[in-house]
Amino acid sequence: MTVVLALVGSLRADSTNRKIAELAQRLAPEGTEVRIAEGLGEVPFYNEDIDGADAPAAAERLREQVAAADALLLVTPEYNGGLPAVLKNAIDWASRPYGQGSITGKPAAALGAAFGQFGGVWAHQDSLKSVKIAGAKPHEEPAGSFKVTEWTGSGHPEEQADVVEAVTRTLETLTQQARETAAA
Repeated sequence: MTVVLALVGSLRADSTNRKIAELAQRLAPEGTEVRIAEGLGEVPFYNEDIDGADAPAAAERLREQVAAADALLLVTPEYNGGLPAVLKNAIDWASRPYGQGSITGKPAAALGAAFGQFGGVWAHQDSLKSVKIAGAKPHEEPAGSFKVTEWTGSGHPEEQADVVEAVTRTLETLTQQARETAAA
């Protein structure tokens, strides 16, 4: 079983990006399980002074979730032209200790929805840059950026053919990369 961990960059209960992560759970290819990282809002901002043997329990749970995954799916909106602090913070905690963090060597991809002019492209690029520096192996292009204002109907991700296609393609790519990494 290949495990893909979705890190959602929005903490809002009715977040469109959370719905995209839930859609990914339903669209996972055979032999792949998508898990949504829980508790990101409880993880304190990264501070080396509180890291180590007595790291906060929420940060340790995050590291355990990342360690148990074969790949990462970053599902995020764009806040003020960049990635949300909650996602950057999760990446920072998962990257420590430097060179040995739970994120090291994990395939990663980014997608999501945003109201911004470019539909979240900058946040997706920033998140891929961050995970690459942290030691992950990102898919170099954002998998899918969606402008919420262009959605039709009720705005549910599963009703949008382009969203379903991008999520499906992303999961297939991540699954393949995770299996290649495991075989290497």
